[in-house]
Amino acid sequence: MRPPIWPGAIPEQARSGMTKVQLRLSLFARISLSFSNHLMPTAAHALEVSPRVASDGSACICLLDDDLSMLKALDRLLTCEGHTTRKFSDPMVFLESIGQTRCPLAILDIWMPDMNGLEVQEALHKASPETRIIFMSGRDDPSVRQTALDAGAFGFLSKPFDDEALVRMIQGALAS
Repeated sequence: MRPPIWPGAIPEQARSGMTKVQLRLSLFARISLSFSNHLMPTAAHALEVSPRVASDGSACICLLDDDLSMLKALDRLLTCEGHTTRKFSDPMVFLESIGQTRCPLAILDIWMPDMNGLEVQEALHKASPETRIIFMSGRDDPSVRQTALDAGAFGFLSKPFDDEALVRMIQGALAS
């Protein structure tokens, strides 16, 4: 077996049984040990293994999109704005969680494989009528936009959208 390229690297055979999270944590531990605490404080760079959920019972913004990169980007933006989020990629899992989550605002994608955003909106209004909804869509279909707004959506954004437009819309939804 040839030696690893970097000191402390995990050889291919040794890591075959590890999950991606374990690999990332292992790599992170090696990287953080090679820097002094002045340059890179370990606590500031810890990896998030589970979704941020308001464990103290406070409200959180629920994000639903089948595009994982979009969920990650929205989570980062809203976290930087001081919000607590909960991410979902499956509409059924999202709807099942509504009973256990205080969710004053949900940001939903329209086009998803198993259930579209309008169907999620209908089910969400039955389960949690006080939850405001902001839709986002990669396809700007005026009839879908109007249907969502007529059914009570607070707002509708076409992807790609400006971060500031989303932040303003969120502030308006939470204030109303």
